Amino acid sequence: MTPDTGRQRPVETVLGPVAWLRANLFNSWWSSAVSILLLYVIARWAMSFIGWGVVDAVWSVPTGPNGPDSALCRQAGAGACWAVIGDKYRLILFGRYAYLEQWRPAIVILLFIGLYGISAWRRFWRWELALIWLGTLSVCGVLMWGGVLGLEYVPQEEWGGLPITLMLATFGLALAFPLAIVVALGRRSTGMPAVRWLCVIYIELIRGVPLISLLFMASVLFPLFMPEGMNPDKLLRAQAAYVLFAGAYLAEVVRGGLQALPRGQYEAADALGLSYWRKMGLVILPQALRLVIPPLVNTFSSNFKDTSLVLIIGIYDLLTSGKVAMADPRWQGFGTEIYVVLAAIYFVFCYAMSKYSRGLEREFGHARNR
Repeated sequence: MTPDTGRQRPVETVLGPVAWLRANLFNSWWSSAVSILLLYVIARWAMSFIGWGVVDAVWSVPTGPNGPDSALCRQAGAGACWAVIGDKYRLILFGRYAYLEQWRPAIVILLFIGLYGISAWRRFWRWELALIWLGTLSVCGVLMWGGVLGLEYVPQEEWGGLPITLMLATFGLALAFPLAIVVALGRRSTGMPAVRWLCVIYIELIRGVPLISLLFMASVLFPLFMPEGMNPDKLLRAQAAYVLFAGAYLAEVVRGGLQALPRGQYEAADALGLSYWRKMGLVILPQALRLVIPPLVNTFSSNFKDTSLVLIIGIYDLLTSGKVAMADPRWQGFGTEIYVVLAAIYFVFCYAMSKYSRGLEREFGHARNR
């Protein structure tokens, strides 16, 4: 035996960060070269961003008789001017909502975030969750409209900012998802060809046109199909177009899950003597939806960001409110800072959806492997 026989490697080279770096970044000369190049590019970008956004940044400016004076930002020149966010954050978050009443949309934003958190907690996946949704959305409606309980009435035309984005995304996806399930089942129907072709026409027609065209059509044509005297506001028209658009894309995702499920699952459900809807609700759909969690969340994230297109019909969502803030002559040339903040807000919501979906995948994967 040689003197080195039986000698163990240090734990940190097997399980620690050194082992992770060696296995993932430096496991070959090609991987090492690419990793070093990428780390260099990321480090240079990070140093530049920190220099622009932190070291040389202007965080506040003096306030003159005509409002904040941006001359200090223009003199500094090299760094970010975050003072524009301090001056315009109310307009960005709440749009044209009455200034003294902006505490109401702020509470609505917190209620929506709390509603998402409760809905993501599997302990609340019971019928009582529907009551929580109804109660929370009713409170949000009272806060946004007002006119009761001593609250000043604020017309819907003055709403804007983040509450509009959350409303469009929440109601749109909540209504589009059950519509998508029904349409996906209808498209796979074999006993009702008329229903199948109707679902096919709906999906292909909606997917064949951009969301902007649907918003225009909803804004112009939707009132023509309503009874005389009824004229839905722009937000309701946009919501209807958004639901139809999201429903078509989600239907194809759900159909993919139904097709990916082994035929034996359908046969086993039929052997149990279950009716069609009990078979789908208890056996098929739970397994099919589990298979398509990644594309579902991808579609959710895409549709959440697509709410910014409502600016086409004059609705002041989060992105539109940010663009309005940039139009102030005092802050001309500082749109980058506003876009960075808007991007961070969108990223937080989309990343939360992605993180939650990965947790669901791991949980369902462990349950399937047991």
